[in-house]
Amino acid sequence: MLYDLSMHMGYVYDAPASGARHIIRVMPLSLPNRQRLIAGSLAVSPTPDERTSFSDFFQQTATSVYLRAAHEKFDIRMQARVQVETQPQQADLSPLLERLPDDIFNHWSLDASSPHHLIGTSPRIPQDEAIHAYALETVTPGMTVQEIAKVLCKRIHTDFTYDPKATTVDTTPSEAFKLKHGVCQDFSHVLIMALRSLGIPAGYVSGFLRTIPPPGKERLEGADAMHAWVRIWCGTVTGYIELDPTNNIYAGHDHIVVGYGRDYSDVSPVIGVLKSYGNQQTVQAVDVIPIAAV
Repeated sequence: MLYDLSMHMGYVYDAPASGARHIIRVMPLSLPNRQRLIAGSLAVSPTPDERTSFSDFFQQTATSVYLRAAHEKFDIRMQARVQVETQPQQADLSPLLERLPDDIFNHWSLDASSPHHLIGTSPRIPQDEAIHAYALETVTPGMTVQEIAKVLCKRIHTDFTYDPKATTVDTTPSEAFKLKHGVCQDFSHVLIMALRSLGIPAGYVSGFLRTIPPPGKERLEGADAMHAWVRIWCGTVTGYIELDPTNNIYAGHDHIVVGYGRDYSDVSPVIGVLKSYGNQQTVQAVDVIPIAAV
């Protein structure tokens, strides 16, 4: 599928902000045999005093901006054209869980795609005994790693309720697990924590998701969304698969990848610091428009 993608993120401050430094990660990636960024632009308002772009460790494009003067609003607008390939479903050639450590041990690379970065704890994925117990009771003898990932994905989708008012961006996986409510970030963090507790490498995927309106309803402008799902390493032969626990599906041609990381902290769309006080109001609108089948 070929998509035209646009995103607007806006911030309005109670008191003017100054000395603002932000790192922005919203541009889709180009990925071999998966996704191609044909063209893309990123506009920031007010015009920053400094602006640089770089690739981070996980090879996603990041833009750093610095705004020295006082400003009451901060706007980010991204536009891109992206071609996304449909990924064929392959036979499950992943090992049994007890054999996975051998595959991990024999994987010598420590590059950005290495499963070694996706085991153990990370800034937003600590250990949690309740989630570990939840994962253990889901596994039955003789299950492959891919089967375990799919069963856990389905169970989280079933047991959790999508509720954008229940959590915030700072809600921990442990808190979301107790609530059994949350959004895609929470669903994904809980799945990652559950898989890692079993020794299965799993990481966070940030991107965009095209939404399809109900039959007979018109598509609402700006109604698409930034989204999150999970990348799971299923052994040397299978490699990575991507599962969306919010929707209990494999990531497909409606999932547009922006970045990969250990958890949300590695792929946050906007992070930074500024001098101000009071609160801020935020708005976000995303459009993912299919152009043609390719």
